[in-house]
Amino acid sequence: MSKTIVIFNQKGGVGKTTTAINLSYALAKLGQRVLCVDMDAQSNLSSGLLEDYSEATSATYTLLTDDKKDIRSLIKPTKLDKLHVIDSSTDIAGLEIELAQKGDWKDILKRRLDKIKSDYDFIFIDSPPSLGILSIMSLAAANSVIIPIQAEYYALEGVSKLIKTIELVKENYNQALTIEGVLITMFDARNNLHTEVFSEVQNFFGTKLYTAVINRNIRLAEAPSYSMSIFEYDKASKGAENYMNLAEEFLQKQGR
Repeated sequence: MSKTIVIFNQKGGVGKTTTAINLSYALAKLGQRVLCVDMDAQSNLSSGLLEDYSEATSATYTLLTDDKKDIRSLIKPTKLDKLHVIDSSTDIAGLEIELAQKGDWKDILKRRLDKIKSDYDFIFIDSPPSLGILSIMSLAAANSVIIPIQAEYYALEGVSKLIKTIELVKENYNQALTIEGVLITMFDARNNLHTEVFSEVQNFFGTKLYTAVINRNIRLAEAPSYSMSIFEYDKASKGAENYMNLAEEFLQKQGR
């Protein structure tokens, strides 16, 4: 059964897009059919997965504004046969104003993705690091949410706000929305604060917290500038090991 998952944190710089790129790539390497939908105007997922990415041909704007367009014509292949992308551009930065004027926007993305959902095992949505219409639309279209949390002092303060956001969306737009999992990113086991944060997040989320963590790793930061996943850029790196561990744990929790 196909599943749509939004990777969401309204705080930027927590490894959201890095996780979208590398978790989806790892799952495709493991044989899963994966589609990534870039809902972020920064388009870092698009440029990170597509060698020939161009704003001129990006698709998310069309996806959300043209009901008559065949959605399959908007999907772009990557270097992995089982991994596809609907790419974004700065065009969607002003889209929230257009959608707000329409009024009935909340289920646009869900309706569009439902047409191709059976083509994939997993659809991942990379949402903007903010709480606007595009983020709410992403949450409304999803079955579940993966929350990346940076190992830092204010992590749990941000989490409580994030949970309130998810609960509001669940109450008003998508009653079936659940938390898929919580991922600690930019982790350093040598740092006592980081281990304390992990324990606090574990106490808060219990089994929703992935045992796999994403360690702070310079190779992970470098890979997107070469339009590569960490598996292409440095398959022997700690980052590649971390994301493969996450993918395997993710599949295990799906019963696959």
